[in-house]
Amino acid sequence: MKTLRLTLKRPALLSRTRPPTVRAKHAALSAKATRNLIRSHHRLLKAHSQAVRAGDDVLVGKIEAQIRENGGLESYQLASKLGQSLDRGGDSSKVLVDWIAPRLLPMANTPYKLRVLEIGALSTKNACSMNKSLDVTRIDLNSQEPGILKQDFMKRPLPQNDFDRFHIISLSLVLNYVPDAAGRGEMLKRCISFLTTSPPSGSSLDVTPSLFLVLPVSCVTNSRYLTESRLQDIMSSMGFALAKTKQTSKLIFQLWDQVDDYNAKPFKKEILNPGKTRNNFSIIVK
Repeated sequence: MKTLRLTLKRPALLSRTRPPTVRAKHAALSAKATRNLIRSHHRLLKAHSQAVRAGDDVLVGKIEAQIRENGGLESYQLASKLGQSLDRGGDSSKVLVDWIAPRLLPMANTPYKLRVLEIGALSTKNACSMNKSLDVTRIDLNSQEPGILKQDFMKRPLPQNDFDRFHIISLSLVLNYVPDAAGRGEMLKRCISFLTTSPPSGSSLDVTPSLFLVLPVSCVTNSRYLTESRLQDIMSSMGFALAKTKQTSKLIFQLWDQVDDYNAKPFKKEILNPGKTRNNFSIIVK
């Protein structure tokens, strides 16, 4: 399969919809408090994005003040980091490493490594970072430690050659942070340009590029506008096939292999799963 070069419209920057950060209070949080803080931040972020689009500067200011009172982006990241801490069994990259273990066997005791782009990275000591067969590039809007580049993925320069591309992209609890449905579609499309089938430099290994996707399970099972079937259709249109999937009470983990060319197909926001108790998470592809 040849490496594709897509012509994408100029993407909206994630940083454009994020309010200013403040220093976090590094207090211990219970698991329940951690979940509540994350949910609250997501609700406020969505409201902030809507107020920005509506041009309501007064409401934008009020929401930003409330976000600052809650500790800002750094407080949210601290909660996310606690949620993924080893003592809570929350490192999602452990699932990724387990799934791709057979692919890494040919690289054991060799200098070859698969290149991984971890978007929204929180730690340099998670499972994928500690694996000797993976060369991990970590980026996040608000870097929490050395080894994580402060960068908006939607602003990252498009690759000029295969050395700028990756064999695996990790989107763990990142897509749900994008505040609007069209932006989520653009992020998925942009990932295609950053994947490559070219083997690690100097090797002749066969490589299947993959996208590791983690979402809150309610985004897929309890949304009015997104179902597992619709997500499958969206990813298939982008050339991906579902290789692995796992669902817990809180999260859905998926590994999508890039097996075909991108077949541009629009997906609009439409009710697929009606009900008063459903959420409004959706993905729009234009």
